[in-house]
Amino acid sequence: MVKVFAGKRYCEAMNFAAFAHRKQMRKGVDIPYIIHPIECSMIVASITQDEDVVIAALLHDVIEDTEFGYEDIKERFGQRVADLVQGETEDKRLDQAKKHTWAVRKKETIEQLKEADLDSKIICLGDKLSNIRASVRDYEGNKEDFWQRFNQTDPDFQGWYYERIRDILSEELSYTDAWKEYDELCTSLFGDLDLDEVEKRLNEV
Repeated sequence: MVKVFAGKRYCEAMNFAAFAHRKQMRKGVDIPYIIHPIECSMIVASITQDEDVVIAALLHDVIEDTEFGYEDIKERFGQRVADLVQGETEDKRLDQAKKHTWAVRKKETIEQLKEADLDSKIICLGDKLSNIRASVRDYEGNKEDFWQRFNQTDPDFQGWYYERIRDILSEELSYTDAWKEYDELCTSLFGDLDLDEVEKRLNEV
């Protein structure tokens, strides 16, 4: 892990990511957004020492959430990194309200993840573990209003999304400490959900 983080390319990617996310904060809290991709890359580096994969984890939200695109990443860090980041990028349908497209976007993510390669699944695990860590911490301090910060305010629907991803990732990554922590935090935050029943409700919305 230390070797990857000390490398020139990772440091360059860190600077690029920090600049790309410079105006962004985490939802509902006064924390610079860059903390999330850094944590994601650290989780990924606990699973693989593949520098491209770790760098892609650091940059995983750049195409989706900043003014920089695929070609910017390809030019700086190579096609493999750019392809991995593209694979983590959601079609946000910017011409529509996010709360109205939440379900279709998350279903697309789940279907894409089923067919994704192992490197992409490792990045997804890093991303979702970082997110759920933050959610558990913030939920404990603000249970009444916590879910209102999200485009989807129903915790059961959020739980359906996180747990469907958990189940897909379990096929290849259940041996990792990261997946085990993710599994525990899903149960802690969402309880024992009937995912099929929740999905049925979601389809009726």
